[in-house]
Parts: sequence; C-alpha cells; structure tokens
Amino acid sequence: MPDTVTPDSAETSSTLRLACDLIQRPSVTPDDAGCQTVLAERLERMGFQIERLPFGDVENLWAIRGHHGPVLAFAGHTDVVPSGPEVHWQHPPFSPCIDDGMLCGRGAADMKGSLAAMVTAVERFVIANPDHQGKIAFLITSDEEGPAIDGTRAVVEHLREHHDRLDYCIVGEPSSTARVGDTIKNGRRGSLGGVLHIKGVQGHVAYPHLARNPIHAAMPAIDALVQERWDGGNTFFPATSFQVSNIRAGGGATNVIPGELEVTFNFRYSTEVTHEQLKSRTEAILAAHGLDYHLEWSLNGEPFLTDHGELVEATIACVENVVGQRPRLSTAGGTSDGRFIASLGSQVVELGPLNATIHQVDERVRAADLDTLSDIYEAILSRLFA
Repeated sequence: MPDTVTPDSAETSSTLRLACDLIQRPSVTPDDAGCQTVLAERLERMGFQIERLPFGDVENLWAIRGHHGPVLAFAGHTDVVPSGPEVHWQHPPFSPCIDDGMLCGRGAADMKGSLAAMVTAVERFVIANPDHQGKIAFLITSDEEGPAIDGTRAVVEHLREHHDRLDYCIVGEPSSTARVGDTIKNGRRGSLGGVLHIKGVQGHVAYPHLARNPIHAAMPAIDALVQERWDGGNTFFPATSFQVSNIRAGGGATNVIPGELEVTFNFRYSTEVTHEQLKSRTEAILAAHGLDYHLEWSLNGEPFLTDHGELVEATIACVENVVGQRPRLSTAGGTSDGRFIASLGSQVVELGPLNATIHQVDERVRAADLDTLSDIYEAILSRLFA
C-alpha cells in the first residue's frame, strides 16, 4: 500500500500545509468557504494592505505591499468545481492527504496549490528583502470557475476606476503538462459564442412543397462557415477556428418538418482578427445564403498576448534555473482570468502545476511540485524586485 501522509505531518512543508488548509474548505463556486480569510491573515502579517471586494455573491481580495515602483500581482481563485459523488473518489475530495507523493483533493491542481506556493514564496522573499523594490499584490477571486462576472472582471474594473497600476501578473492556473514549469502560458485565444436561429415553415414530410425545411436551408451556410479561412494565425496563435457544438430542431416526430433550427457555435480566435470582424463576416455569409435567421452573440473573452517583456524573460530564466529545463511558451487551452487582467495593459503569464487531473475525480498534484513552484515564484520576485 502507498504511504499516506496527513497534512499536519512533520514531513509536510509550509506550502503543503497551507494548500491542505485551503483544500479542506469546500469552496465550490461562488462560495469562498473562508479561504480568503486564511490568505488575508497570512498576507496581513507580512505588511500587506488588505481590501475585501465583495460583488454580488462573490468574495474577492486585493492585497498590496510596497510603496513605489512597478506592481507585480499574483492572481488566482479559491473556488473549485463540484466534486460529484464522493463515493467515486479514492480519498474524500475535501479531506486532503499526501498519498504516495501526490497531494490529493479538489483544488490541489486547480488552483489552491498554486495559491499556497505564491504565499509562501512571498513570505520567504519579504523576510529576505523587507524593503524590496516595487509593489507585490494579490488578486484573488471565488468566481473563476463560474460566470466570471463578479470576480476578477469586477476587481479589474475597480482597479481601473481607481487608476491602480498593475504592470506584471502571474496567474497560477495549472499550465504544466509533463513536468512542472515545462510550459508557460503567455496568452490565450479569444472566445466568441453564437446561437443561430433559422426559421422555416413546419409541415408534413410527405408534403415538403407546403413547408420550408430550415435544416436543409442551413446546411450550405454552415458548411461555408466551417470552410471559411478566418485568418492564418501567427507565431503564437493557431488559425481561428469555427466549431459547431450543438444542433437542435424538431420535436422528435419522424414525419414532421421542423419550423426552426437552432445552431450553437463558437470561435476560438487569434489576435489576427477582432470579434467585430468575425461577427460581420459570419452575418455576411448567412445573408448570402438567403436565410431567415436571428443570431445571438456572446463574447466570452478577448485574446491576449504577452509576446515579450521583463516578465516573460524573468519567468523563462527562473524556471530554467530552478528545474534545469527551458520552458516553452504556449497560448493553448481555454480562457482564463488573465484576459481581464491583460486589459489593464499588464504583462501576463500563467504558470502553475500539471493540469492532467483538473476538474477530474481524484484530482491530485505531485506534492514536491508545489515546493518547486514556490521556489520559481520566489526566484521571479528576486529577479524583478530584489
């Protein structure tokens, strides 16, 4: 049987003990379950000024230390996705343990482990550099896994209104694939969704001349949208992709031509095209096919990219120094709260543990990886502010 270590064991580091303290709190979106209070108390002891920013049902925390110079913010979320039936978990999802070297529990990878690593990195850095250059900040929300309206998005607007500066931001999302630090996310694609309603005329399948089938009418237009070359991508982003995620029509009867077709689709798009251009071109293709349609758009996030700058250079160098491997830059994956922070003009990177088990039953992360991650965060602080 593998060895199981309890969170309060002498074998566990400060980072792991804090991670376990956070994991044991069932902070399913948007419930923070006291996580931010734990973090605020640790930060306040280091001399951080604490500002609690609740919006709606969401708890948010903005904390800052320092008096002058550029601002480096650590950003993350205390909320987690639901665990599902606990009977399917090897260990209860909110009873963290270290099993055969793996920290197990909901949020271990996404992303309470990263938050713990950030806090302990700053603790060590502040002890060594009490009068450090620059300002260190924390931006923490309990609404990253949910609608993401009253969380980081709202805090960013608060900072914008108060003319608060944010030069660099490290988001602790799980970015690594095979080895901690092997991948740094320096941007993300934009996400533009749409629901297309195409009107027809309902009728009996035996009398198609008395009806108008919206499925038949829509297929050439949908094929044109799929085949369209929206852009060619660039060095950091693949070409923009149009994907149909759902098609719905009719009530299930085999002898009725439906009166309406609903098509749900999504663009994951690069910095080579804007969401307004995508909307305009989509509507032009639909109009060219003579469809009677109504289209509802939802912009889930603009693309962002930090293609160069002090933060990217420091992060690459520090990962290489700590783990002995040069990381690769990537913009793959879904959206993250980095999209809101980048709108402030900030340089943004995402650096966290392995993402292999995020949102899964038996979520886990190598316990040693969190200590390594904390060392990397501390090294970045030292490179920029010591």
